[in-house]
Amino acid sequence: MSLSEIQTRIATAESAAGRNPGSTRLIAVSKMQPDDKVEAVLRQGHRIFGENRVQEAAGKWPGFREKYDGIELHIIGPLQSNKLRQAMELAQAIHSLDRPKLAAGLARLAQETGACPDLFIQVNTGEEPQKAGVLPAETDAFVAECRGLDLPVIGLMCIPPVEEEPSLHFALLAKIAARNGLEGLSMGMSGDFETAIRLGATHVRVGSALFGARD
Repeated sequence: MSLSEIQTRIATAESAAGRNPGSTRLIAVSKMQPDDKVEAVLRQGHRIFGENRVQEAAGKWPGFREKYDGIELHIIGPLQSNKLRQAMELAQAIHSLDRPKLAAGLARLAQETGACPDLFIQVNTGEEPQKAGVLPAETDAFVAECRGLDLPVIGLMCIPPVEEEPSLHFALLAKIAARNGLEGLSMGMSGDFETAIRLGATHVRVGSALFGARD
């Protein structure tokens, strides 16, 4: 699917939901994609990209930033404490804040450097034991803890269980965000981003629909 087709589908979903045009940001998930595919999207003017691994992002994006202005990089995958400094230097947003140790590390580095990317707390809405994220019942307390560390938490992120109806998880995430005064909702991927937009997504993470299947 082309970039313009996805942008049209996003705009149509926004209109159908009665939302303002452009209120949903498209994160092009470029993890494990060859450089030529990524550059093709860059040449079309898109500038918001998502990477799962800090090491891969570090090998890819400095070079692209020398050629293209205004690139905004989002780290959307699990983040290890020993990659925090590198992630903060590379990214404008991190979508996978999911534990106190990570929050403490981000706060320490933010104080040291005087800057911090925008942060989304990852919520394990399906309470899946194999998946990262704060449990829904513990999210309010974790939001408060992060705010106490002066971290710039702007929203919540979720990845619904594959076998379950995603709208239930998107609605839950929106409810938790609303009661915590958070506007950012990072939810919805290639197969369900229109449903996520209907339920309030501010950021959708689209990879395979845009780039095709990963090698």
